[in-house]
Amino acid sequence: MVKRVYNFYPGPATLPLPVLEKAREELLNYKGLGMSVMELSHRSKEYDKIQEDASNLVKELMGLPDEYHVLWLQGGASTQFYMAPLNLRIEGKPMEYVNTGAWSKKAIKEAKFYGTVKVVASSEDENFSYIPKDIEFSEDAAYAHITGNNTIYGTEYHNWPDTPDDVPLVCDMSSNLMDKVIDPKNFGVIYAGAQKNLGPAGVTLVIVRDDLLKRVPEETPTMQKWRTHADKRSLFNTPPCWAVYICKLVLEYWKEKGGLKEIEKRNRKKAKILYDVIDNSNGFYKGHAKPNSRSLMNVTFNLETPELEEECVREAEKRDLIGLKGHRSVGGMRASIYNAMTVEGVEKLAEFLKEFQENHE
Repeated sequence: MVKRVYNFYPGPATLPLPVLEKAREELLNYKGLGMSVMELSHRSKEYDKIQEDASNLVKELMGLPDEYHVLWLQGGASTQFYMAPLNLRIEGKPMEYVNTGAWSKKAIKEAKFYGTVKVVASSEDENFSYIPKDIEFSEDAAYAHITGNNTIYGTEYHNWPDTPDDVPLVCDMSSNLMDKVIDPKNFGVIYAGAQKNLGPAGVTLVIVRDDLLKRVPEETPTMQKWRTHADKRSLFNTPPCWAVYICKLVLEYWKEKGGLKEIEKRNRKKAKILYDVIDNSNGFYKGHAKPNSRSLMNVTFNLETPELEEECVREAEKRDLIGLKGHRSVGGMRASIYNAMTVEGVEKLAEFLKEFQENHE
């Protein structure tokens, strides 16, 4: 057995071990073809089936109605920061955003290149420690945009904001994709970099409602139109074949494990284990996010001093608990416990944190 650590990095993140083992098994000779998926032509019937299976699994697991397209694109969520306004803008109508952290800010910056942007709510006043409540989007907005989970600050939407009937809700779900059951009909567009909750870096999942594909101006560059990729089933140009293949294996694994209901149940259990350690530490560990906005995916917290935090990270590494340093912009510590992180791994971290507190009080 190859040594494995408990990987709490925020992305690229841990993948299910059975998926890695299956990929290793098929690495040199996929389905008896005598070559790797990395060598398959994207025009071959074998690769076509891989991508079709992956798309169908997304639809099945998320319960997507027929009017939603599943796209496998490149460029990360950061590319969708400008593709969303490029494809959805309407002349004379503002694009409305909620600012809940660094990634929201980046999305807002890109949208401003394409028209008027209104920030209708923000949690910047308290260092992004909460998700704003009572968010109101206007009826004349082209679309509404939120960031579903905030990796840096450890906050997550647990209730989706309402939008007027003709205002589609766009959500960056890069770090909370499939972490719980949702009603996809609440959204016009969902996009997510795969490298946190779905697969490896290099592919971005984009889910778009059919009617929204018609909005894009004709003079838009071909590759930047969602419609281009929807019309060609994400095969207009060479897709990131290996990354899509790994995503397919992950999706098969989640289905085998009971789908999103079971994933959500396990994610809530994992998050509770760590938040209980923080809440019962008498202030030794100080959670950043307000309790009603806490993320299921990124548990952020501080200790009394940066030096103590650094020592905690070092000691954790000796226990094979890796990737616990907080983002460079905010410091502190962060445990990213995405879908593939096991309950066992979270329990090991909780035991360590309790021991570390006992030894430093």
